[in-house]
Amino acid sequence: MYGYDQNVGAQQQYATPQQQMAGGVGGYGQQPPLYPEPSPPSLADAVRAFTTGQMAAEDFQQIFATSKVYCPRGDTPGFLALHNTQQPVIPMFTSLKELRRYAGKESKYFVITGAEVIDLLPTGYGFVLDMEGEHRMVFDAKAVEQMVDFAMRRMYGG
Repeated sequence: MYGYDQNVGAQQQYATPQQQMAGGVGGYGQQPPLYPEPSPPSLADAVRAFTTGQMAAEDFQQIFATSKVYCPRGDTPGFLALHNTQQPVIPMFTSLKELRRYAGKESKYFVITGAEVIDLLPTGYGFVLDMEGEHRMVFDAKAVEQMVDFAMRRMYGG
């Protein structure tokens, strides 16, 4: 009548734990474990920890590689670079909120992972994370090369 059974005596159907694990009743998959693995810190937390000396560079790079990074964009595809710095840098942000603080509410952007940043960044460019943020981080071109080397060693050994 209104999208549900109004019959007071309607029987509820409960699945046994075995049915739930097997994806039985209602097509639901397994239930999450009782004690889930702790999730890794967010990129913003990692930036804060790294800039205050509470996180090693390798740990930061691992979190950066798998995190989403928000990048402002223009009318053409690709990174927007700032050239009014010693070396050209590309502004990037740990969250949409940080990007909006810098570029405004209506700004265009794209989202990629930190690993893709390292892969796609033009040679000779650095990047700055959360330019308007409390824990701004600047990676010059040399730091980016070191991140590329680290990523290659992690991926291919060596």
